[in-house]
Amino acid sequence: QVQLVESGGGLVQAGESLRLSCAASGRTFNRYSMAWFRQAPGKEREFVAAISWSSANTYYADSVKGRFTISSDNAKNTVYLQMNILKPEDTAVYSCAASQQSIGLRYANRMDYWGKGTLVTVSS
Repeated sequence: QVQLVESGGGLVQAGESLRLSCAASGRTFNRYSMAWFRQAPGKEREFVAAISWSSANTYYADSVKGRFTISSDNAKNTVYLQMNILKPEDTAVYSCAASQQSIGLRYANRMDYWGKGTLVTVSS
């Protein structure tokens, strides 16, 4: 079992930055690929970013590429999502997820564990 707890959400203005954290506990963290997904009100959950378990590869949705950065600190069992130049359309509940897979990380059904999420609100 892996437990995931997100933090760092909040209310910011457009153009500002936030850093989300996802702390993992349980099984060996560095053997899991990690991903961030988000779900805006009234919309389906969508992929945001992922990092393979070896931290060798990162993946981003087109909508956040160049603005968001995913990283991991295996010593702290934590994955981060640095979000810059935030836009109102980034408003959503952001959830981190863990997968034993190293491919197909854009797909929610590849994830084995989920956190409960943290709300990010970007005002215009």
